[in-house]
Parts: sequence; C-alpha cells; structure tokens
Amino acid sequence: MKKVLVTGAAGFLGSNLAERLLAEGYRVIGLDNFQSGQRKNIDRLSANSRFTFIEHDVIQPFSPLASIDAIFHLACPASPVSYQSTPLHTFRTSVWGTWNMLELASRKAARILFSSTSEVYGDALEHPQSERYWGNVNPIGIRSCYDEGKRGAETLCFDFHRVVKTDIRVVRIFNTYGPYMHKKDGRVVSNFICQALQGKDITIYGDGSQTRSFCYVDDLIEAFIRVMGTENFSGPINLGNPEEFTVLKLANTIIELTGSASKVVFKPLPEDDPKQRKPDISLAMEKINWQPKVQLREGLARTIDFFKTEVMETGK
Repeated sequence: MKKVLVTGAAGFLGSNLAERLLAEGYRVIGLDNFQSGQRKNIDRLSANSRFTFIEHDVIQPFSPLASIDAIFHLACPASPVSYQSTPLHTFRTSVWGTWNMLELASRKAARILFSSTSEVYGDALEHPQSERYWGNVNPIGIRSCYDEGKRGAETLCFDFHRVVKTDIRVVRIFNTYGPYMHKKDGRVVSNFICQALQGKDITIYGDGSQTRSFCYVDDLIEAFIRVMGTENFSGPINLGNPEEFTVLKLANTIIELTGSASKVVFKPLPEDDPKQRKPDISLAMEKINWQPKVQLREGLARTIDFFKTEVMETGK
C-alpha cells in the first residue's frame, strides 16, 4: 500500500485529493498550516485510519522518518484575497516551500507533482493558452507574489529535474470549483453562489465580458491521478475545462440555478486581472487521455448544494 504526502491538505483541492486517494486505498500524510485551509476539511478525513495529519508550514523543511512514494505539492494560497493579504509569505510558500518539497522528493526517491497555475500566463496575449506560451506577467504588481512565485517554483522543479534527476510532474491549473471551497476565498464561483443564496447583489468586477473556463474539482483530481501515473513525462501540462464563459454568463446561470432575486452590480476591474482564460488541453488529451466530463450547470448545481449547508450553518 503506497504512502502519499499531500501538502495543502486542508485546502479545497488538497482535501478533495486526499479523499480520493484514501478511497483508492492509499496511506495519506497531510500537511497544512491553515493559512487558507480549513480545519473541518481535515476533520472529515481524520476518521480514516490511513490518514495522518501534521500541522506544518512548508516554508520550513519537513523530514518524515517513514518512506514516501509520492508527493502532491498543493500548498499555497490560491485566491487573490488570501495571497494578496500575505504577499511575502505567499512568495516564500511558492519558492521556499517548493524547494523543501523537491529536496524531500529527492531524498526519498519519490515522484512529486507541483500544482502550478494558469496565472503563469498573466494577462495572456495568446488565446487559448498552450504550454508553449511564455506568458505576459507583471512582475511587480499586486498579483505578482502568486504569479511570479509559481513561475519561479516551476523553474526550481525543472532545475531539480535536470541537475539531480528529481522525478517531477508540473501541472498548470485553470479555474476550478466544487464542494469544500472556502466561502470567503474571494473566487468568482464561491462569491457569486454565496451572494445569490443570501439574496445579496452579485458583484462583478469589470463589465462582465472577461472570460473564464471552469473545471469541476472531480475532473481535476482525476487528471492529477493520471499525470502521476504517466511515465517519462514531466510537463508542464494544462489542466482545465476549455469551454469558455463570460463572468456575466456565470452570474446569470447561478441566479437561475439558485432561484435568487439577486441583482448584478458592476465595480472597477482589479489591477492585472486577466481578460481571457481558456486552456489548450491538447497535451492532456494526448498524454493522459483526459478531458473534463462535468458540464458547468451540473457542477454548479452540486456546488450550490454544498454551499446551501455552509450558508445555513453561519447565516453569512
């Protein structure tokens, strides 16, 4: 039975991934410092005897005595609200934390998956974005701690691979949504759903014409598993849903699915907010035989059901 380390295990993606790994019989060690993760996400995993949790910040080295076969390195605040509130720590998490996990993978002869992001493409001048595109990123803006942190971490991954032969997998994640998102993470799907369920105005930044491509979490986790099981392939590889929607279309769909009386209001677009996001997933289709299966309306309905409970518990 293989032992897997998941960093960021209390987060949205980390807890969904750990749940899938446990269901498949793996032993899972979860790390998190709860900067943006939620303790209740760990609580739902802890009932499984094959899950071990260690509260730990990945900017500090981690040296488990036990063997580890694989590392899914997901630790890093991923929403603008989270990473812009602690930009210095966010950058250290991306760079120092990834250095530490790469060193651990090298010592343990473990395969490591690094969760990069579509934000490495910045406000892209190429559409859709392919892995060959080098990006259009502001290196000194308010989003740079995350965007450039992830770009630097990708550099580390490939230098470790070239210099010490670390077995890496680099995935670039496009907008993902689903159950166990934090209701206050500031992401567009969670914001719109919570506002709609509470009958509040739905806030769109900009005129709503900017586009995003939304991937349901179960589809993304399936891609993670396939990437880690693929031999002789390091990436980078885009993982996301290539079906493109305007932000205004997303808002109206959520209003319809929730039956809300919410109105849409518009506010100024934040600095460096990308105008278009759509992944070219040709490489994913070729290398791991993967493409998303869950359509947006179905995924939103599942996510709305989750947030109904979340909002009812707190009233906020």
